[in-house]
Amino acid sequence: MAKLQDMFTQAHRAQSGGGMGFVGKNRAERKARAAALVVEQDKIAAGSAEAALKAGADGILFKWDGKDTDQFDTLKKEIEAAKAQKESTVTGLHITEGLDGLTAASLRELKDVGVQYIILPFNAPARLLALETKDLEKVIVVPMREDENYPLYIRNLTAFEHIAAVLLDFGLTEKVGQLTIEEILGYRAVREAVRFPAFIYVNSTLSEEDAYTINTLGIQAVILAAKDNGDATRQQIKSLSELLEKVHQDESDKDTPSLPSTSRK
Repeated sequence: MAKLQDMFTQAHRAQSGGGMGFVGKNRAERKARAAALVVEQDKIAAGSAEAALKAGADGILFKWDGKDTDQFDTLKKEIEAAKAQKESTVTGLHITEGLDGLTAASLRELKDVGVQYIILPFNAPARLLALETKDLEKVIVVPMREDENYPLYIRNLTAFEHIAAVLLDFGLTEKVGQLTIEEILGYRAVREAVRFPAFIYVNSTLSEEDAYTINTLGIQAVILAAKDNGDATRQQIKSLSELLEKVHQDESDKDTPSLPSTSRK
């Protein structure tokens, strides 16, 4: 259990390359990051997960319409390939439709395929939160609303059990760099109210200024949506990975106290 928490924690730790035997042979050296980097695959397709991990992703997120179980064979193979590439890879499934048909048996089937967490929309049936499935964590999408009482309302989400994290659906991918102090405080109020570890979507053109602004929200993982596994996508993953590393290093430098000089005249 707590695979998501492991991913969030590992993102803040540098990883050395190499390793012993077959398990460690593919482990690449990586610096600590401000947040974990999750790549969302638009389709469940062969080869997509492995390519994203080689480019620098910490986790892989697949999208599923909640109906087509014929995709599960491919999904299982993709997850196995991802684990072979990087044993600590955390794999999730963003369920976009067909929520009324989900049962405890459905969730167990997802776990058997290799899915470690699922993302459920805000309007998903509440009964799904009551379905305790070992080794399958739940992430709830939290939308942004302008109502001044919304932070108090959304805080009630913390009363529910079996929620591992939230996905903040703030719609910031295009305008994060233009946010005012007043606006960011509104988003921060909602972020503080839910109290769970949080994901947020970012786009491939995220700037350094954007990254620092998002960092003020206390985000544990960013999600980059990938349309394919081509060269352009791999470069986007690599660039975002390097940006997250820079933000973490800069924040660490701020937190490191300077030592008085020991030199004497």
